[in-house]
Amino acid sequence: MNLPIETLAGVGLVVAFAYTVVGLTGFGASMVAMPMLVHLLPLRLALPMMLVYDLIGGVAIGVRNRKSVDRGELVRLVPFMLAGVVLGVTVLVKAPERALLLLLGVFVLAFAGWSLLFRPPSAPIRSGWAAPLGTVGGVFSALFGTGGPIYTIYLARRVQDKSRLRATVSLLLFMSALARLASFVAASLFSPPGLALLIATMLPCALAGMYLGTHLHHRLPAHRVVQAVWAILIVGGATLVVRNL
Repeated sequence: MNLPIETLAGVGLVVAFAYTVVGLTGFGASMVAMPMLVHLLPLRLALPMMLVYDLIGGVAIGVRNRKSVDRGELVRLVPFMLAGVVLGVTVLVKAPERALLLLLGVFVLAFAGWSLLFRPPSAPIRSGWAAPLGTVGGVFSALFGTGGPIYTIYLARRVQDKSRLRATVSLLLFMSALARLASFVAASLFSPPGLALLIATMLPCALAGMYLGTHLHHRLPAHRVVQAVWAILIVGGATLVVRNL
């Protein structure tokens, strides 16, 4: 894999920016990075790269807080999440990339608009919602690494304690990443030549972004950062839709 130096520089900046946002807000890295990365890399290269960084972050965050996890909600969600991951990887392998990029653009635009304009009620929802939201989250986790917000929609209205919610979401995302890793290996998505070198080359950018974001966490207003990120993602999503229609 011979990528131009300007492409590598762009990928490094996107990865560093995504993990700076993670350190600042806890926002999902793939949700931030993928709409920009796919302008620089093929989708099937960008996904395994970000998956490795998700696993590293999951070890550092999710496993450490496992004692606070709501195990009952995990038991409800995980089977449907796994089914969604298998379905999503099947689509990822078989669908044309142009259609997948169009779907990513539509997903980002729809979710950004929903997040900016809609204020969801705080009343608890029924546990039966674990089936559709867990499955859809698994599908989008496999396709783009963007299932985290979908899981959070469910868990935020089931788990009231914020520390338990954060721990449960973190561990669920780590389990999702493990399921995606197994599925990606089975589907040979880690086989492209040069992918391992690309992952190793960009890892310092991810770590530097996380370090920067963590140290800026108390200096910048998180809600303003999130609004700025959604604005950037709306532009990225709109560009994907226009390019791939």
